[in-house]
Amino acid sequence: MHQRPRPRLRPGTLAALCLTAAAAATLTACGGDKGDKGDSTPWNSAKNSERRDDKPDKPDKPKGPFPGMSGPDIVDKSVSATTAAKSLTIKGSAPDGEGGVITMDIALNTRGECTGSMSVAGEGSIDLIMNRTTVYMRPDAEFIRSETKGQPEAETSAAVQMMANRWSKMSATSPDAKDMAAFCDLDTILAEFNDVDSAARRGKVTPLDGAPALALHEHDGKDRYTIYVATQGKPYLRKIVNNAKPSETLTFTDYDKPVKTTPPTGDVLDLDKLAG
Repeated sequence: MHQRPRPRLRPGTLAALCLTAAAAATLTACGGDKGDKGDSTPWNSAKNSERRDDKPDKPDKPKGPFPGMSGPDIVDKSVSATTAAKSLTIKGSAPDGEGGVITMDIALNTRGECTGSMSVAGEGSIDLIMNRTTVYMRPDAEFIRSETKGQPEAETSAAVQMMANRWSKMSATSPDAKDMAAFCDLDTILAEFNDVDSAARRGKVTPLDGAPALALHEHDGKDRYTIYVATQGKPYLRKIVNNAKPSETLTFTDYDKPVKTTPPTGDVLDLDKLAG
């Protein structure tokens, strides 16, 4: 009897997904931005303006968000707010560490639950749902062929026939689900934000998806990072952009919103039963 095909994700792919959060910590640890002047306002000290006759003893307060705070101070404040979140959604693209690029749209929380999709250029895509008890997966044919590369063609074809574009499920406590369980734990991902050492410089406030955000700039060799921090409500991390090649853009949304992990209905293949 042939060994049943497993929709197992490569450790490298899973690691790259986990590192989407680590990318934020990496960019804030890079060197200072010496080439971008950012906003000309001296944010880390009170702005001394000309004295007015009616208020001769009171200097003007600095304008804009986070008055009196430097770029590194704002990064620290944003990290504190972001790591306190109970749930969020990560969208965008990032290098997978193996020369490719992962595109993702994943909502996850501190209860170890997640839902969304990911794709790797040239290697297909997969939809994912994980709740406290079960992992659900729906890979396309290209993803299955990529994951079974090197196996006999007959086994790969059988796997595609059985699983492509079809939901399957397995226990969240099974050995095959171990890596996915680690990725879906928001606490594990947000831990990568701890102990950052930023040299960011303040930029300007810019509209971002209908809400204002403060841009902060850092350089690391040829890489040029821009970090966007919310200026209304809690100072959450909103977006990271790296204009290197391949470029990296990650957005962080839906803070503290419920992660909907409703199980799929209809034809769902039970992989645990197939395992016997």
